[in-house]
Amino acid sequence: MSNMEETTSREQILTKIRNALIDKSDMPYPEADLSRPVMHQPDLEQGLEVIFAQELIKTKGNFIYCENEIQFIEYLKTLISEKEWTPIWTQSRKIQQLLGAGEINFTTEPVEKSVLLVGLSPAEKLIAQTGTIVLSDLTTGSRSAIALPDIQLVMAYASQVVLSLKDALRDLKLAYPDRLPTQLTFVTGPSRTADIEKTLVIGAHGPKSLYLFLIDDI
Repeated sequence: MSNMEETTSREQILTKIRNALIDKSDMPYPEADLSRPVMHQPDLEQGLEVIFAQELIKTKGNFIYCENEIQFIEYLKTLISEKEWTPIWTQSRKIQQLLGAGEINFTTEPVEKSVLLVGLSPAEKLIAQTGTIVLSDLTTGSRSAIALPDIQLVMAYASQVVLSLKDALRDLKLAYPDRLPTQLTFVTGPSRTADIEKTLVIGAHGPKSLYLFLIDDI
């Protein structure tokens, strides 16, 4: 194609765009209520924690309710024993203090690749509408704490549950008024893909299992 032909094609495209902006079409659905929320609104009488748990379980995540931090340690010890997990990997100082007080073995360095890596991180927010966990590099301790685990354990509090993504982003802006964390990760269940012959595969490119410990602090 010559330069003249390229220029002509470009001018034709730009002309179409200009005409489209000038001759705006009427709204095809004038009776549509654009102010209504896009997503289905759950029954809030159940409580945000219950809604979150239901949605998390739908995504194949594991939900564990804890009355307090002591019960969280007890449940975690039971899981470690049943699953025969290696020392828990965490880079969160708060979680390190909790595990130390509960006499649970942990490491601050990733184990060898041949060993299943079990990571434990604190959540920033929990989105009830979709069962989504919001993690940040500030509270987890590093970006690798989110990306590397084969089994992702997350500790959260009931007060961190919000209804929607909009609510979560609003609270994060309030929590970090000067600057948001450099990495925010939104986790909805274990990783999955259907790229291979259109068959859903769980844990294909990330955590194979996800456990959420919700500690009641309300």
